[in-house]
Amino acid sequence: MIRINRQTDYAVRVILALSKRGLEERTSTSEIQREMLIPPALAQRIVAELARGGFVQTFPGRDGGLSLSRPSNEINLRQVVEHFEGKLFISDCLIGKGECPFDNNCPVRCRWARLQATVMQELEQITFDDLAQEALSIEGLASLGIARL
Repeated sequence: MIRINRQTDYAVRVILALSKRGLEERTSTSEIQREMLIPPALAQRIVAELARGGFVQTFPGRDGGLSLSRPSNEINLRQVVEHFEGKLFISDCLIGKGECPFDNNCPVRCRWARLQATVMQELEQITFDDLAQEALSIEGLASLGIARL
């Protein structure tokens, strides 16, 4: 089963928080950490890894902070997940040729491969712009006292 680790989940939260603000706005790591409930001990490390991955830019100093390094519609969930987790596989038999004694002669492996492709395609289609718009919509409804169904 595919399971996203906590660090990846926090990285997604950081990019989502920045996406809600827009490309040009700088925000402190501590502000995002508080908003997205990220433990302080992990926030700096996650931001540093996001910067290494080219997802965020960091600016030192009093007027520093961090911002997205490219528009949120150019960042998708698959990119972030694979940066932190490596390539995802739903079954060990899909990892490489020779890993499974049956390889392509197995009807189960063919179904795993199809499911794998579907999951990867879905992750690729989920942009942080979409997630930010949805989050802002939910926050707007909550501020009006309307529960989301």
